[in-house]
Amino acid sequence: MSIGELEAFVFDKVADDEESLVKCYKDENENINKKVAIIGGGPCGLTCAAFLAKKGVKVTIYEKYDYLGGLLVHGIPDFRLSKDIVKKTVDKILALGIKVEYNKEIGKNLKLEELENDYDAIFLSFGANISSKMGVDGEELDGVYGGNELLEHNLHPEYKGKIVSIVGGGNVAMDCARTVKRLGAKEVNVIYRRAREQMPAEQKEIEDAINEGVNFLFQNNIVKIKGDKIVEEAELIKTELIKKEGETRLSPVNIEGSNYIIKTDYIIMALGSKPENFVNDLGLKLNKWGNIEVNENYETSREKIYAGGDLAGMKGTVAWAAKSGREAAYKIIDKLKGN
Repeated sequence: MSIGELEAFVFDKVADDEESLVKCYKDENENINKKVAIIGGGPCGLTCAAFLAKKGVKVTIYEKYDYLGGLLVHGIPDFRLSKDIVKKTVDKILALGIKVEYNKEIGKNLKLEELENDYDAIFLSFGANISSKMGVDGEELDGVYGGNELLEHNLHPEYKGKIVSIVGGGNVAMDCARTVKRLGAKEVNVIYRRAREQMPAEQKEIEDAINEGVNFLFQNNIVKIKGDKIVEEAELIKTELIKKEGETRLSPVNIEGSNYIIKTDYIIMALGSKPENFVNDLGLKLNKWGNIEVNENYETSREKIYAGGDLAGMKGTVAWAAKSGREAAYKIIDKLKGN
């Protein structure tokens, strides 16, 4: 079953109706005279804002950029999602009466303590977009990049005539691979330690990447990055998949003695992400992965402060981020109503 195509079908149906979002969300019988601040205007924050506004809550979104949409704008390439579609959808949500403060970032010109004094609740939804690393030798060399940062800031090196290796198997890895290929790379290799069947990326994205000339090195693991100040080679090792006791998913295990070297000019890490460092200074309890810890009601360790999306360790997809925003809105509404 192609989940991505089903999502696209539903979205297209909604987008065709200019009043659909307003009709779906607005509830004239509700008027909760409370104020909620949302930090982060990506899919999670926007969805939460919409469901809060439906109940008459006065919502203000604080966004660090001068636009809303988050990774829908700077994380997903244009060839996968038109920015015009994103803007129209955002405009429909804002039409529910939501206010926006642009160029506002926690730790710079926005203080969480001040918001706590001004609002009845705060929802943190600014995501976790710092690329994770593998912890292998050579990651400090010039030419090693984080996939999330490349997509967000669009500050790519010159790829023409170069060999680029992408490490990871999710949609970010596919987006990076296809983007790099379109920017003129001579060769693009996706290194994934499991088999294709275990890849978390959507099958359509994998097929599109293959059709565009991206190579896949399945059941391979990168163990070392080599070079004199800059990336020159990558040492890989082949893996076998075994079933460990108590686990349902096959685990990759390195095959001793199967190491080999490939030439590469750049390496892009697309292995997942973590929150920015300033999250450590917010005075909130974090889990062992550095995400903000929340309970079943999306409440953090500080009263009035909620969190959702991948910032709180939820599944890192747009659909799950939106669901997280919706569910958090319901919990915030219950609390504001005294339920």
